[in-house]
Parts: sequence; C-alpha cells; structure tokens
Amino acid sequence: MKRYSGFKLLAVDDNEHNLFTLRALVQEHMDVEILEARSGPEALEVAQAQPDIDLIILDVQMPEVDGFETAQMLKLRRKTRDIPIIFLTAAFKTEEFQRKGYDVGAADYLLKPIDDNQFLNKISTYFRLIEKERELNQVLEEQVALRTAELDQAKQYLENILTHMGEALLVLSPEGVIREVNPAAGDMLGYPRDELIGMSIGDVFEEEGPEQAGAFMGTWLEALIRTGALRDIDAAFIAKNGERLPILFSRTAVRNAEDEIQDIICIAKNMRGYRKISEPQDASSATG
Repeated sequence: MKRYSGFKLLAVDDNEHNLFTLRALVQEHMDVEILEARSGPEALEVAQAQPDIDLIILDVQMPEVDGFETAQMLKLRRKTRDIPIIFLTAAFKTEEFQRKGYDVGAADYLLKPIDDNQFLNKISTYFRLIEKERELNQVLEEQVALRTAELDQAKQYLENILTHMGEALLVLSPEGVIREVNPAAGDMLGYPRDELIGMSIGDVFEEEGPEQAGAFMGTWLEALIRTGALRDIDAAFIAKNGERLPILFSRTAVRNAEDEIQDIICIAKNMRGYRKISEPQDASSATG
C-alpha cells in the first residue's frame, strides 16, 4: 500500500531525464503529488502558486540561477520559508560545500547518481516528521478548542448568575468610576447600562450618616487597602429620578500582580421594606 497520500513534493532540476527518474521512483512507491520545475525562477513561481508544498528536492548545479541562490530566495519568502529543502548534487562533496548549503537553508543532501533506497528513505523520513507534526498540531488544536469551549461555558455560566442575581453589582475603578454593572443595578438606579458606565460612584451613592458623606474614596478606600473587603454597610442609592433607596452595601478590592487595587466590586441589597431594629435603650434612661 502506497503511503503519504495528500503530500506534495516539488522536484527542481534542469535535466529532464533526472526529473523523469525522480518522478518514476516516487510514483512507484508513494502516493505523493509531484510538481516539477526546470530552473530556479520556475521553482520560485511554482512554490508561490502552490503554498502547500511539503518538501523540495533541489538540484544544486543549474545554469543562471543555481540551487544555492534558489534556496536563498525561497527562504526569504513568507509562503515558502518553512518548506524543507533537500539538495541534490553530483559534485562539490566537500564539507565546505555542504556547510554553504546548510547556511542557505538546506535541510539535507542527496548525492547523484541517486541511490533508490537512500532517496526513498530520506524523503520518507521527512514525510513522517511532517505527519507527526500535523498530528501534534491537530491534538493541540483540539485541546485549545476544548479549553475555549470550557471557558466560554464558564463565562456564560457566570454571566447568567450576574444577570439574574437580585442584588445590584457594580465594578469600579480605584478612582470610583463605574466600569460595569449588572441588570439589577440598572433596575435599582433607573439608569440604562450605557449611562451608568463612566459615571462616578458618588453620583449614585451616599453613606447613611452625614459624617460619612463623600468618604467612599477616602476613609473607605483606605480601609479597603488594609482589609480587602468592607461588608454590610448601611447606605443609599440615589436613583435617576432623585429617589433615595436604602441599601445594604459591601465592597471588595480586587488586586493585580503588583498587589495594587485594580477593581472594586460593590454589591448592594435593596433594603426597602426592611425595618431597621433600634438599639435597646439603657435601663436607667428607660426608668428615668
């Protein structure tokens, strides 16, 4: 059974007989598509027109533009720079000659006259490596796709929670600018989301006690820096229509890698309809 179906090989040689020999040998043992070029410039044209070439067999001794020059130009082009090149040569078998070939991008050498078994083993090795790389890439792509799907599912799950939670959620910058809100926040405040984004928290929020007014980014921010969270604060939202809405408010600081506050997460529970329990009176004052 012939192997490597779907692979594509470009053979470059100015000698028609050599091309015929290569083509016959490959077709006898492999199910590989063979493209041919009879000069360096023609090889460049074919390689540009066929960007899915897997391997190039390139004769070194060619007139006008030799194999070295052709390899250099192939390696300079984005579409062809990663195609492995095996040089085919009948001369210049010295170490210096071979080093020059590797310097211009050759992956390997084959000597003329061609030894059939050596030639087939050599190109089979490269096709197997390409197969393994493709299999690995496919596995990686499947893993990335699976992970992406898991992240999308988790994101959707969190978005559903935030969308349907009864409490208002606001995400603030460290300067108190509203970066994000959930639908409950918009409903409580009477603002559409787009209007809330970019507003200052001070435009829609006030502490319960007058002495705490304006302290959100002062005293409270200092406390956030120290503790990371402040919970169950009696406060009020100021709705778009001016209505004051009592809330129970919590703030949590989210820090970055430098341990600086990156975001402030605020959650507000609507306390309308809840009666605040008064502090018990002192016994002496109750009888006095």
